[in-house]
Amino acid sequence: MPERYADILVVDLLGGIGDLLMLLPAVHGLARRNPGARLRVLTHDPGAELVRADPAVAEVLTPRHGRPGAEREAVVEALAATRPDLAVSTTRYDGIPDLIEAAAGRAVTNLWRDPPPQQPVGDRYLEILCAEGLLGARDRAARPRVHLSDEAARAGERAVARLVGEPLAPPVVLVTDAGMAVKRWPERNWRGLAGELTRRGHPVLTVGTPAGDPLGVPLPRAGLPVLAGQFAAVGRRGGVVVGPDTGPVRLAAAAGSATVALFGPTDARRYGMGGADLQGLPGCPHRLPTAITEQPCWWQARCPLDAAGPACMADLDVDGVLAAVTAR
Repeated sequence: MPERYADILVVDLLGGIGDLLMLLPAVHGLARRNPGARLRVLTHDPGAELVRADPAVAEVLTPRHGRPGAEREAVVEALAATRPDLAVSTTRYDGIPDLIEAAAGRAVTNLWRDPPPQQPVGDRYLEILCAEGLLGARDRAARPRVHLSDEAARAGERAVARLVGEPLAPPVVLVTDAGMAVKRWPERNWRGLAGELTRRGHPVLTVGTPAGDPLGVPLPRAGLPVLAGQFAAVGRRGGVVVGPDTGPVRLAAAAGSATVALFGPTDARRYGMGGADLQGLPGCPHRLPTAITEQPCWWQARCPLDAAGPACMADLDVDGVLAAVTAR
């Protein structure tokens, strides 16, 4: 029989919503394998809101401030509050692995170790935890899923119903921002896609564009749980969420919507979301699938192949994206 743990601490302090979502199958797998355990998650806001209503999670912890060293302080506090029987972490900076290993009964502190270039990140997490005997083979097929409270689900449904009514074609949500310039699809492409979808009768909704922008009708601004509820409502109508490799698109997939994800600097084979994952410029010689932050384009969006902007994102044309949307 595998060992059971009564108190489990999961630490994800990488900072991105998508990072937490990729870890959710591991969180849920640990909860299933340890029924009755008190499972705590230490992560950043606003992503923390996505697990506060999750029945698998007993407590959600976040750093107390945004100054340097906040994450390390939060780990120290979590370990001091209760010594975990098991701690699992994706976080490798500021001596955090050493803190966890010294305090936890058992620790797995590097879920990023030795990744094959084409293995999805979430699958790598699950494979390592299986190899450690903490999960079983059946857990490896799990995919990210967010738990929606009744309130978030109802709010999301009301918002989408008000905006789309009874459309002749399913709605399409465009997530036009990416947080990082290197991941952004050219604005002219977004406008071309929105125009063609509108001509075909699809209600076009947007996330992250100003109110009144002719690109589409903005979804009401809301916290992440309600946004997940909005994506779930789009999914129930057979709709699709389109956008770059970014947290909101991952959230849409985890909420049950079909997605078309646009990958440029990141490798779709490693960071794919399980929907239609489109890779721009697959043969780019500068792409480093397991070391993306070391790519020459990453921080400043200065593409070595095109001074006008990321060549990989421009390589994804409107017709190809439109075909993927209609196929979904």
